Amino acid sequence: VSKARDKDHKDQFPELGGDEDHVLDHAEDSDGDGNKEYQGDQDEEEEIDQDDEEDGDLIKDSSSDEAENLAELSDSEDEVGEKNRIGNVPLEWYDDEDHIGYSVTGEKIMRKSQGDGIDDFLSRTDDPNRWRTIYDKLNDEKVVLSKEEMDIVHRIRQGKFPSRGFDPYADYTVRSEPILESLHNATAPKRSFIPSKHEEKLVARMVRAIRNGWIRKPEQEPEKPKAYLIWDTDSSKPLPQYHIPAPKVKPPGHAESYNPPPEYLPTEEEKAKWALEHPDDRPYNFTPMKHDSLREVSGYDSFIKERFERCLDLYLCPRARRKRLNVDPETLIPKLPKPETLKPYPTECMITYEGHEEKVRTISSSPCGQWLASGSDDKTVRIWEVNTGRCVSVYAFEEIIDVVSWNPNHATPILAVATAGKVTLMHTGTGTAAYEAEVDAILSQQSDEENPRISWSPNNVDGKSRMIIDVKKRMKSLAWHPKGDYLAAAGSDSTALSVQIHRVTRCRTHVPFSKSKGFVQQVAFHPNKPFFFVVTKRHIRVYNLVKQEMVKKMTCPARWISSISIHPAGDNLIVGSYDCRVCWYDMDLSTRPYKTLKYHKKAVRQVDFSKTYPIFASGSDNGKLHIFHGKVFDDLLTNPMIVPVKIINAHDPVDGLGILDCEYHPNQPWIFSSGADTTIKLFG
Repeated sequence: VSKARDKDHKDQFPELGGDEDHVLDHAEDSDGDGNKEYQGDQDEEEEIDQDDEEDGDLIKDSSSDEAENLAELSDSEDEVGEKNRIGNVPLEWYDDEDHIGYSVTGEKIMRKSQGDGIDDFLSRTDDPNRWRTIYDKLNDEKVVLSKEEMDIVHRIRQGKFPSRGFDPYADYTVRSEPILESLHNATAPKRSFIPSKHEEKLVARMVRAIRNGWIRKPEQEPEKPKAYLIWDTDSSKPLPQYHIPAPKVKPPGHAESYNPPPEYLPTEEEKAKWALEHPDDRPYNFTPMKHDSLREVSGYDSFIKERFERCLDLYLCPRARRKRLNVDPETLIPKLPKPETLKPYPTECMITYEGHEEKVRTISSSPCGQWLASGSDDKTVRIWEVNTGRCVSVYAFEEIIDVVSWNPNHATPILAVATAGKVTLMHTGTGTAAYEAEVDAILSQQSDEENPRISWSPNNVDGKSRMIIDVKKRMKSLAWHPKGDYLAAAGSDSTALSVQIHRVTRCRTHVPFSKSKGFVQQVAFHPNKPFFFVVTKRHIRVYNLVKQEMVKKMTCPARWISSISIHPAGDNLIVGSYDCRVCWYDMDLSTRPYKTLKYHKKAVRQVDFSKTYPIFASGSDNGKLHIFHGKVFDDLLTNPMIVPVKIINAHDPVDGLGILDCEYHPNQPWIFSSGADTTIKLFG
């Protein structure tokens, strides 16, 4: 068998000497060099032509009858159609059948015998065209490729174009219109860059004529009123239709039935109550009654009256069109982050400070965060250690404590206490020896100011120096300047002395306003700029202390402002009010509030910003503390992000009062709150 196969290869490719490897290489790549195009040898072309002639004779002899039948059954006269007309269906459907499909006339095309391995071997040794014969599975027949088809196969396998006459690099020409350009490069004339004297004289002559009134603007004719025919019906633009259909009458319900359900029948008490109500407040203008049949229903006595009122409504009542907006309610809800991703913020009570016997009206934290001062209605001021809850010292006064405020300067640990008609500057004793000596020097100096309305008098109680400022009025608000040298106080009346600024190191008092600004509720200093805030019942005025003028006046929608807190950056502030509102102001945006929060059920007593974290809080008379995440962005185009994160039940209301004061820790995300239940709590 091997010798026969070698002899067969020698007969097909005599130039290769019968080597099998050379034969396979010749079948895959007819030219040995990849850089040269496929060119057949003259002897090889003659041999292939001879093989084609033999193949053509063989195919013609073996299938002459089938070719004639296909030509007769074909739909076209020019080309022979496919023998199997089953269409584009999987051929696996006919694996279990004895036929492979159907012809044009619908007759079955029987399956031919495929033979075994011996037949395949004999065909390879005896058939000289076996190497270029392929099997057509659709028609169940073998097809011998011609010379042109073999040439196409070889060129495709070599990565070339199938057709030999195709030129991929043909000349490409673009037809365009001729462009007319100047071909000279002459120097530009002098007149192209020097102003014309003739035009200058002409312009001067026109200006002189305009000034002398020789040239005037043409008078425009007054516009004539546009007239149109009232009764014209052939106008191209029809008049707008103003007809609005009347609203439909509400269809009758179960109460209007002659046999209504039992729940619609009123009792004797409901009938008596219905008779006493105003006709506009009654749910029905009749009394539902039950009848056994429709015949027993009597005539409606108010029928004519109701029809008349209906006609009056249609005739006299104005109607307007309202466009209904189909808006998805979910799109109106803002997409806010989850509260768990906005931590840290206070969530639970950590320490409770107990010791006061009456309401704790005010609290203030030291700038280092280690100490806490509180004032109560029991006429005492207590200093607490924050981490342990231990009461360090107690100071007694003659009047109820209204406000306490700790100096924000670390070097001067002074506590300001406001009582009835007096402001006391206390030595807390919480600083170092050097700081205490400096505080003693400040509180022991004598005032050289001769002001009959306000007096400064140093005092010494229990070995600790104090400075008493007799302001002659009850102060309800104290605010320190960030540097700790100035102390602003606000009274509860509407006189010029209701706002005072005290300079502690010089023992001097300045009254900035000569006229009353209304009932002042609170005063505050700007954290970064020389601005001074004065809060009245309905307005917030911002003054520039350097220029001594009012910069801005902000209006609050609330009826009575209770408290104010300024953001550490200084561009935003929040305002609490007694009508359960919290307003957020963006000072660079508008004089109206950016957001108004209405979460509280009772009056808001205090609001406060954290100095180190983007959170703020508001305390209400219902004893609840609302914690918010309020982040301010440096980008002026991005609005602040306000997210409510926590509601804390801080204190139990007593006599209608809940949380009276709240303040954030200067360094930690903790918050202190004092209430009417005589306790102070720390939440973290």
